[in-house]
Amino acid sequence: MGYVTGRTIKELREKRKITQKELSEKIGVSDKTVSKWETGKGLPDIGIIEELARALGVSIAELLTGDLRENGNQSANMRKMCFYVCPVCGNIITSVGHGAFSCCGITLPEAEAEKDGDGHCICVETVDNEHSVTVSHPMEKGHYISFIAYVTSDALDLVKLYPEQGISVRFRKKGHGIIYAYCNRHGMFKTMV
Repeated sequence: MGYVTGRTIKELREKRKITQKELSEKIGVSDKTVSKWETGKGLPDIGIIEELARALGVSIAELLTGDLRENGNQSANMRKMCFYVCPVCGNIITSVGHGAFSCCGITLPEAEAEKDGDGHCICVETVDNEHSVTVSHPMEKGHYISFIAYVTSDALDLVKLYPEQGISVRFRKKGHGIIYAYCNRHGMFKTMV
């Protein structure tokens, strides 16, 4: 990972429509200090990186890499849920809106969901005010469904699955939403409920 650049600080500050003085007041440094950073005559101390990232409205990783991910989803509707899955350890990171995440030293791409099909058919039945979800799919060590998630406008329910167990998951019905299933070989599939 690199270190923050003056160009990144300036771009983020201008994007938020704040002056060097306003930024300096938010993080407790002088506006001359901010000017030095932006013109490449100095760098912020590692001790204030977290405050600087917060003042600029980005994650620390985004600030340090300059790899800015736009989260246009200001209302934080859960249906904008994004999934990031580590191919090494299987860790699942969820985010309301796009983000920049790493695991096991890898920058994770956002998992893109396709409509179910191609042997990845998500079957949803309503039973006693619950969604009973099954997927006709192998559950072998090298090919399995890693998780199933139910996302509505205000909630995320996620069940982690493991090889050699059955795929039968129940979610309490919470209204219209999306059921996601993640295959370790073929990626993510979804169906509306």
